[in-house]
Amino acid sequence: MRKKIESELAKIFKSKDYDWNITVSEKLDFGHFATTLPLRLAKTEKRAPLEAAAKLKETIAQELMPGLFSRVEFAPPGFINFWLAPGALQKELSIINKEKAKYGRSAAKKEKIQLEYVSANPTGPLTLANGRGGFFGDTLANALISQGYKVEREYYVNDTGNQIVVLGKSVLAAAGLIPIEENFYKAAYVAGWAKAHKALIKKHIADPHALGRLAAADFLKDIKHVLGAKAGIKFDRWTSEYGHIHQKGLVEKALAALKKSGEVYKEEGAVWLRTTSFGDDKDRVLITTDGFPTYLLADAGHYLETKMRGFDRKINILGPDHHGYVKRIQAAAQILGLKKSEVLVTQAIRLIRRGEEVKMSKRKGEFIAFEELVDEVGLDAARFFMLMVALDTHMDFDLELAKERSLKNPVYYVQYSYVRAMSIIKKAQIKGGVKPQEFVLLTGPDAIALIFKLTQFPDILERASQDFGVHRLTHYAIELSRAFHAFYERERIIGAEPKLARARGALVAATAVVLKNLFDLLGISAPQKM
Repeated sequence: MRKKIESELAKIFKSKDYDWNITVSEKLDFGHFATTLPLRLAKTEKRAPLEAAAKLKETIAQELMPGLFSRVEFAPPGFINFWLAPGALQKELSIINKEKAKYGRSAAKKEKIQLEYVSANPTGPLTLANGRGGFFGDTLANALISQGYKVEREYYVNDTGNQIVVLGKSVLAAAGLIPIEENFYKAAYVAGWAKAHKALIKKHIADPHALGRLAAADFLKDIKHVLGAKAGIKFDRWTSEYGHIHQKGLVEKALAALKKSGEVYKEEGAVWLRTTSFGDDKDRVLITTDGFPTYLLADAGHYLETKMRGFDRKINILGPDHHGYVKRIQAAAQILGLKKSEVLVTQAIRLIRRGEEVKMSKRKGEFIAFEELVDEVGLDAARFFMLMVALDTHMDFDLELAKERSLKNPVYYVQYSYVRAMSIIKKAQIKGGVKPQEFVLLTGPDAIALIFKLTQFPDILERASQDFGVHRLTHYAIELSRAFHAFYERERIIGAEPKLARARGALVAATAVVLKNLFDLLGISAPQKM
């Protein structure tokens, strides 16, 4: 609806290149939509906001009332508020019930994006932060695809380097062959693997890296099972750092490409990338003094491969301990030609049980794995709760609330809305044969409020794909459910006059369509009963 309004305004002001920037009003007292254009025109055209608004309002009222708008008003210090005409809202119901699963989607072909998420080191079970990044990435991929982007979902497997050597040594320590060190992985899963693979340990006792890669390969199998079978998190490609990057010479190719930029230099026996030219707080090492490539250079090889495979853009979702990596990775990406690439950082999760924080430490083995959380609260609750909070914000995950089967639980609340809608459709035997002219009967304030909330779905979905705020989808699901419950409680369907019952039934059907579309994007189920 927002796009339609901006399109109609552009037609009647075609000689002006106005940026309307239409936004949804916080309260109906201020209209359905608003713009601050008069305030901005006052600054650029050196005239009072009231004067700018008066002329705009007069033209809009003449051209777009009463068809699109029922009211257009100026509000100080520089707003124009718009109230949609009931007919404009009612027409949208036909579109929703006709398009169904396609409603909110865009057919326009857009960029080819590689979306990388989770990418946890295969050194043990997935953490809660890994799961949060996984749910976010999976949902963001759904949102991007819905808007016409071609998306590849990628898991980058860090199966070489220091963390794999540490894993190998941790296995040797668990087998009692070397002393335990502070930085070793001490969890029960390490001891379990060591106990089950005594022959392999004996064979690779002098090569911790090889031993670590063998253990990591098994842990990766477990990771794939948890992500796919238990969490419903999908991937199109599993990229091995060892096999795809190091073994194929991409590290050397990336170094050569970086050198061509003039941003590589030698100092104190090491090779450096001048990342300060791209906003980093200091330059970063590419090759250490002993001749080993750093993680940054391997990542550069990975980005080079992404570019060589024809992607226009890469979105990389990192864990909460990777804030310092953002600028250096973006520097390498820009040099290598992926100039529009973004790096997002997942914030930490505090797990709350009965009001108390559950302490976690991965290396010591004192942590709740992502798999355990999904098993305890269920997949739908795990996904919905983790998607309710913006990725760049710390979150508290309330275990007891997530397990509660009541309307206080937000995922239960929105799923109950869908169940109630489907029940009404079944009982009222709604089959979609409603004539568009019958929608004029939907004039009650709760019906109009629900229709308006439904029409916001395409805009919210588009915005989530643009700025990656997928938490808006869960918030919208709650708001839509609230509007639906208010409508259901006040406007009778079964037993109402036949034409009115059909019109209200079509509104219920449209609500079910949008809720189902939301659930598919969020990766939660659409239950038939609760």
